[in-house]
Amino acid sequence: MAVRRLNHAVLYVRDVARSVAFYTEALGLTVDVEIPGRAAFLSAPGSLNDHDLGLFAVGPDAPGPEAGRVGLYHLAWEVGTLGELAATEAELTGRGSLAGASDHLVAKSLYGKDPDGNEFEVMWRVPRKDWPGPDQVNRLGPLDLAAALKRWGPDLVTGAAAGSAT
Repeated sequence: MAVRRLNHAVLYVRDVARSVAFYTEALGLTVDVEIPGRAAFLSAPGSLNDHDLGLFAVGPDAPGPEAGRVGLYHLAWEVGTLGELAATEAELTGRGSLAGASDHLVAKSLYGKDPDGNEFEVMWRVPRKDWPGPDQVNRLGPLDLAAALKRWGPDLVTGAAAGSAT
């Protein structure tokens, strides 16, 4: 037996309403079900899942995530176009939530943190025909979004959004 893909993720948060506002406004998720003050279940547009992200309240004094400790490092959300990635960069920057950016050669990635410090990645998948060969060892560098936009344009749909191996 082998798993096929990640169906959903669940995060503990201090304040469900605050986290719902962040994920719906910053990343465009929609609320499927909300139990005020206790839990919420959200989905990405077009998702066929019951939910993609669950949020459970643990209270305002709960300790936050700590770097270097065992546990979840980050979740990765995929966008379909570089234009959407650029818009996400502007949105996260405006919120003070952008924590970094990198070029993985197979993906162009932004990193952000939600109000509780949970880290996430928003990435655009490079067309498979442009992926490096197996001899390319270093697959991490600084993101040059302007250069990527010049190469592929803002509207090229790839990855899961394209419904193919692009």
